[in-house]
Amino acid sequence: MKKILIYLTVAVFLSFGFSNVTFAAGNSTYTVKSGDTLWAIAKKNKVTVQQLKSWNKLSSNTIKPKQVLKISSAAAKTSTAVKASKPKATQKTRAYKEITVKATAYTASCKGCSGITYTGINLKKNPNAKVISVDPKVIPLGSKVYVPGYGEAIAGDKGSAVKGNKIDVFIPNKQKALQWGSKTVTIKVYK
Repeated sequence: MKKILIYLTVAVFLSFGFSNVTFAAGNSTYTVKSGDTLWAIAKKNKVTVQQLKSWNKLSSNTIKPKQVLKISSAAAKTSTAVKASKPKATQKTRAYKEITVKATAYTASCKGCSGITYTGINLKKNPNAKVISVDPKVIPLGSKVYVPGYGEAIAGDKGSAVKGNKIDVFIPNKQKALQWGSKTVTIKVYK
């Protein structure tokens, strides 16, 4: 049943692509349109997939057209108001945890690859997307992560070989992915 839902979600996403986000009054809810993904909604609203799932009590990444999602929480609004009143120098400070990981690279054009991540991001249509594959037990899907030498990315995929303190960074060009090689880096996972 889960596989069917994932296939249907991917099919809808591929058919319609990313849609423009529209908001209900107060900018605190969003009505899902055909082709939307949690990742696209989170990105547009500068929140994480994990936050959307938490605020909406979702146990999977599956969403349906006409479903109304909360796109902020009372705590997030309070946090934003507090940040706005602080001096500029402290606004850029974000809480994070550091994890040392083995980082390798992958592309979306390998034999048998669909190019669609676990969270529904189409890497073939979005070759400039900064996406990493993670072990969700270590780094929650939807988290924002800073990877030295790669930049800020979204934890939007998982793979059978990505277990424990290991990540795969998405690089659209096979040659550049091979040049990345295998590195040990200390990443920042933003909370």
